[in-house]
Amino acid sequence: MEFPDRSEVDGLIDPQPLPEFARVRYEPRAERLDGVAETARKELDELALDGLDSGATVAVGVGSRGIDRIDEVAAAVVERIAERGFEPVVVPAMGSHGGATPEGQREVLAALGVTEERVGAPIDARMGAERLATAGVGDADLPVYFSEAALAADAVVVVNRVKAHTNFTGEIESGLTKMTVVGLGKQRGAKSFHSTALAEGYVETLTAALDVIEEETPLVGGIALVENFEEEIGHLEAVPAGSFLAREPELLERANDEMPTLPVDDVDLLVVDEIGKEISGAGMDTNVIGRYRVLNAPDPETPDVDLIYVRGLTEATKGNGNGIGLADLTRRSAVDQLDLKKSYANALTSGSLAKSKLPVVAPDDEFGLRTAAAALGAYDPETARIVWIRNTQDLGEYRVSDAVVDDLPEGADVVGRETVAFEDGTARFEAAGGDASGA
Repeated sequence: MEFPDRSEVDGLIDPQPLPEFARVRYEPRAERLDGVAETARKELDELALDGLDSGATVAVGVGSRGIDRIDEVAAAVVERIAERGFEPVVVPAMGSHGGATPEGQREVLAALGVTEERVGAPIDARMGAERLATAGVGDADLPVYFSEAALAADAVVVVNRVKAHTNFTGEIESGLTKMTVVGLGKQRGAKSFHSTALAEGYVETLTAALDVIEEETPLVGGIALVENFEEEIGHLEAVPAGSFLAREPELLERANDEMPTLPVDDVDLLVVDEIGKEISGAGMDTNVIGRYRVLNAPDPETPDVDLIYVRGLTEATKGNGNGIGLADLTRRSAVDQLDLKKSYANALTSGSLAKSKLPVVAPDDEFGLRTAAAALGAYDPETARIVWIRNTQDLGEYRVSDAVVDDLPEGADVVGRETVAFEDGTARFEAAGGDASGA
């Protein structure tokens, strides 16, 4: 596909001046759990492994998110399983991620630091999933699938972060239940789940599928992680099988209390430097940007963001640009990073097609920001409310236009004043009256 270059569109939209920006640092009090490996080892002993014979195989489900110190936690869980006389095996629990291939799922885990060498156990990344049974969900019949690699083990433990989901709100969202149902369902299970959930509801579908899995598989429990505002693990605990639905709502409430958010709810233009699967399943956290864009699930009431401009993809996402469709604008260099096979594997499995649509593609930052200003209508640099962030995970430092400064939350400190300059069309920040730095 050919996109217009700068010379072909330059005359369509007049240049607009950009406001001055304040560089802001926001560091709310956040409780960080030190010694996560020791805590994980201790908590694992709370799960029902005592009935296993010596040498029994224990599958450890690990997912595809950029969770703080996930390699340490996974290695500690594996080590403790081995110390107790069992044979650990790591099973990628990530549905269709990594292009729905064994090689792709190994690659995703490796990007998170989870390798056979690091965790001390083999990784069984086969994509096969066995159909367990059919669960009734509303007016639908839900085929429930489970990883063949996990079923081959004598016991299954999942390790995951509990947090707000990117498609829906409910008593349970992302966490142990979803990893068990969707992650260990592999591509077939993830597709079956999403197809039903879009029509009958996410929580209802998760609940029905989990009932089947607890009845038909050797699931013994999970290690639940909750992160703080700084995206560091603040809490870790073991949750036995049969208790996921009772315990996860409380953990989710804690996660929501500490979840990073934009500094203000009313934003004209949000500029996002990078999106990626390790940041959020939707590339950028939909709860942060205020956009789900899924059927039968209304967008969050806040924040209210008029336009979003995405500038690129992270290295760790390996070309999976799922979520770029949540933006209104992007630039050519971001599109050049896309691996459509991986992006489409996500979209086709989840049924959330909007997240993989291409937004308007600008040749560079200069034209992209000019286009955004024009699209806002009655643009005035003195009143334009612009927030510029690295990604939706790292919100301890960001930039805001002058019109936003007076509305910053308590604890947010302005640490510099900057203007935007362009070098070959690429945006760079300059300290007011000083040197340029990369945007």
